[in-house]
Amino acid sequence: MDSSSASARAPRIRRAAEQRPNRLELDRLRPAALRRIPRRTLAVASGKGGVGKSNIAANLAIALAQRGKQVLLVDGDLGLANVDLLLGLSPRTTLKDVVQGRLALEDVVLDGPLGLRVLPASSGVEELANLDDFRREKLVRSIQELDEQLDFVLVDTGSGIGRNVTSLALAADEVMVVTTPEPPSFSDAYALIKVLARRPLQAPPRLVVNMVSGYDEWQEVAARIALVSRRFLGLELTQWGYVYDDPAVGHAVQKQEAFVQAAPYCLASKCIQQLAGRLLEDPGFESAGLEGFLRRVEPEPAEGVELELEGEAG
Repeated sequence: MDSSSASARAPRIRRAAEQRPNRLELDRLRPAALRRIPRRTLAVASGKGGVGKSNIAANLAIALAQRGKQVLLVDGDLGLANVDLLLGLSPRTTLKDVVQGRLALEDVVLDGPLGLRVLPASSGVEELANLDDFRREKLVRSIQELDEQLDFVLVDTGSGIGRNVTSLALAADEVMVVTTPEPPSFSDAYALIKVLARRPLQAPPRLVVNMVSGYDEWQEVAARIALVSRRFLGLELTQWGYVYDDPAVGHAVQKQEAFVQAAPYCLASKCIQQLAGRLLEDPGFESAGLEGFLRRVEPEPAEGVELELEGEAG
């Protein structure tokens, strides 16, 4: 090919390139079910232990993976790191090994069901919070390749209002607060919401009531927590849903399986699927994903807060 024919073709190549839709345009042309949603980090927290927080986090992650989403589940519960047990996984390393420079992140992340990835992070959270700028930047750069593949990062925090719980919750884009219908549980849930509300939140906490007997019980509990949050905090909670008290959940735990897989048609599984659908329907907002989450984790001292829901409601 001589130089004249090559130069004649050049404008046509440039015009074709200019007419080719970019990545964002291609994304808009995809059907809604296939369209890539903005990366989001969601912390799943609770005011007290024993409310089924980790089980909801694990099963919500599986439900999103069932819908073709790329999900990383971060087990950040310092006291009772049990996401691996719920999913039948056996971690030998944790985020601590990455923070201390012994391993790369891909050496620590576990492969879970349906392409779900699990990061055992519990023993590395406190060290992560205290990293100097140089080591934090080195860690953040090491996870960028994984981060670009993800749609969701779900973080299972610990329970209560301690520093490690609140620092992880505030580092996420959004927070789901899990409670049960028992008065001590939703009193502690309100205490957690109050501590979180002391700092600017990107979005109001999403409230999920677990182990309910039915719709009416969910409405009663959710209404009480929403009332005191509105009256004393000026905060409008997002009433996100509920999960039934279902014997299939306990059976799945004994088998170390996600109940959305072991019993996909049970009432609890249907509730989790509704939560996953609601999360996907919510457009959310573009976030910095796992990279942004790790950058924002910092010590967040929480002074002793002992609140009685009944007292404030009165």
